[in-house]
Amino acid sequence: MSLSINTPLLESLPLGRLNKTRVWMKMEAMQPSGSFKIRGVGHACEQHYARGARRFISSSGGNAGLAVAYAGRKLGVPVIVVVPESTSERARHLLSLEGADVRVHGKTWAEANELALSLLNNEDAFIHPFDDQLLWEGHASMIDEVVAAGLRPDAVILSVGGGGLLAGVDAGLRRNNLDIPIFAVETVGMSSFHAALKSGHPVSLPELTGVATSLGARQVCQRAFDLASEREIISLTVSDKQAVDACLAFLDDHRTLVEPACGASLAALYESQIDVSKMGNVLVIVCGGSTATTASLQGFKG
Repeated sequence: MSLSINTPLLESLPLGRLNKTRVWMKMEAMQPSGSFKIRGVGHACEQHYARGARRFISSSGGNAGLAVAYAGRKLGVPVIVVVPESTSERARHLLSLEGADVRVHGKTWAEANELALSLLNNEDAFIHPFDDQLLWEGHASMIDEVVAAGLRPDAVILSVGGGGLLAGVDAGLRRNNLDIPIFAVETVGMSSFHAALKSGHPVSLPELTGVATSLGARQVCQRAFDLASEREIISLTVSDKQAVDACLAFLDDHRTLVEPACGASLAALYESQIDVSKMGNVLVIVCGGSTATTASLQGFKG
């Protein structure tokens, strides 16, 4: 039994009308851990468990860490999640609720990650948040489900952080013979993919700023960068305000709460930033957000 679920594929009439096409939403916010991450993380955890791993270690206080904690609970495997001091109380609470051993270390993810790696022994598996082939294989299943439901979209819109979702969606499109463009959206302060394309190679951003903290990878993974030379990928950036406004509009339109990282891709549609009017069907990955609350969105809106 898979640790992820087959999520609803719904048509958005409000977004379709705004963009003069049919917009379809893959509702990954409905996953049991709250985001798409459980697809790849669940697949990786199952593989490592089958190979003998008896403890999982993660260094993410966000969606990936929560997915590891959920996978560990379902598989009966202990989980350690090392998070930086900046991790919200809500995220720590949710990790504890899943039964994870939460350890707080360092001011940045890099420092937390260093401690996480130092804890590894030969019975442990380290679950990376985004840069792992096993994750991409797992994430690809969302495209399998879309095609199985009878939709072969003309383009996909998604948010980019470290690049794991982008790499996974590409893998899913390939195995379903869909040679279509991907619109890759980031917020201005978290745009490591945009910076990589501009520089001609992955680069480390000097700092990460803004509300879309789940997009906060200083450097996009190499695989995500390489994809730009293998298929049409259009990189877009939106402001923090646009991402938050999109989350609030989406909550009104579709009764589903998502975080600003997800709001980035929705903003491209709510702001009509891309011309998809000549396409018959557009797919947007509603990637979710485990720690999003209405209070946090209102707070961001300020």
